[in-house]
Amino acid sequence: MTTEDQLAVVDGLLTRPFPSAEEQAVPAEGVWEGYRRSGPGYHMCYLQASRDFWDDRSEDVVEAAEEEIAAAFESLASALTSRWGRPEKVDLVSYLEGEIEEVEPMGSVCQLTDRMFVWHPGQGRWVALAVGQPDREFPIVLLAAVGETSLL
Repeated sequence: MTTEDQLAVVDGLLTRPFPSAEEQAVPAEGVWEGYRRSGPGYHMCYLQASRDFWDDRSEDVVEAAEEEIAAAFESLASALTSRWGRPEKVDLVSYLEGEIEEVEPMGSVCQLTDRMFVWHPGQGRWVALAVGQPDREFPIVLLAAVGETSLL
């Protein structure tokens, strides 16, 4: 997926209505549709994923995957920064340690990484990018999230 394709996905998440828990019986943890998940007040999407590392966790293989995902992150982050200015770096450790009540999508994002970069495009929403890996054998992922301002 190119940076332009990823921008189109982010734009789609920004304009897509959030599901309502009352109207659609959507649980707070959301509903997965392929690589996308939506819940009350948020959307998440895996934009890119490396291979998994069940069979080969050699340094060369992992490093190549990290570099590929990092390059995709840098390209998309640069495009979003051109649109909305410098991102805010959000530390997710407080969610992991229970200091801040875990709400979605931060609860899911902090299972991948301890920080995310957030832009504020207006419209009462924020856009976040994060790179992470839930476990050493799993793929490294580039994740985009869009949420209501009140969730952050």
